[in-house]
Amino acid sequence: MQLLDGKVISERLKVRIAEESAQLLSSIGRKPHLAAILVGNDGGSETYVASKIKNCEKVGFTSSLFRYDGSVTERELLDKIEEVNNDDDVDGLIVQLPLPKHIDPEKVTEKISYKKDVDGFHPLNLGRMVRNLPCFIPATPYGILMMLEEYQIDTVGKSCVIVGRSNIVGSPMSILMSRNDCPGNCTVTLTHSKTKNLKDIVLSADIIVAAIGRKHFITADMVKEGAVVIDVGINREASAVTKSGFKLYGDVDFDMVAPKASWITPVPGGIGLMTIVGLLKNTLASARRDIYP
Repeated sequence: MQLLDGKVISERLKVRIAEESAQLLSSIGRKPHLAAILVGNDGGSETYVASKIKNCEKVGFTSSLFRYDGSVTERELLDKIEEVNNDDDVDGLIVQLPLPKHIDPEKVTEKISYKKDVDGFHPLNLGRMVRNLPCFIPATPYGILMMLEEYQIDTVGKSCVIVGRSNIVGSPMSILMSRNDCPGNCTVTLTHSKTKNLKDIVLSADIIVAAIGRKHFITADMVKEGAVVIDVGINREASAVTKSGFKLYGDVDFDMVAPKASWITPVPGGIGLMTIVGLLKNTLASARRDIYP
């Protein structure tokens, strides 16, 4: 077993991003600028946004954080998004999920300009991704692709089974792994909690992407010898023994699965860190007008 170490790869890639950010500052006189909107005081959201802001500083980006309490109206939030959309100084905009129940996340997603949608969730970006056109790739799948590329994992002709069909990870990942690209050229099976014979299907995979959001859902008896195992799950549980008061678990039972895997990602220290890199890469591409002039 070898570790797909998100910490090592993310730090390596952030050095490159910082160099490109400095070059951009030299050529156009400003840094890439990422804006984030945070609603409420969800502990996980606070942690994720703080990490994004910290990483922006690390690679030489400008960052802005707009905070609202949980009582903000949907109209107020949509108006703020429109304001940021029209700010030429901002290259990327993210709205941290989850949102309060009275706010429709689909309306929020579609309100963000596709040209600033560095999370890659806007229907236009997703549609362009399906057609293999230039677009902002959803940040987590983008991070997985970069990890596979950096570790030179051979994907051509492999059987890739994705467990979980969300619009954020599973569905876009199935498209990216099947298209004629590198990484890619896999034969992909997209599964979910209601898939019949799920264990047998996962057991046939050369590459497993676990993104179902259930602690230790993938067990050792579902993984064949030598499989590449990518764990996207981040399941938080309260813990009295950690400084933060919670502990993170993946969708994969790491201790039991790792001995069978050729490569495997840890949780934490795996895809979560690569998601940040995907976000930074998209923001840099937006600032350089690489995708949408």
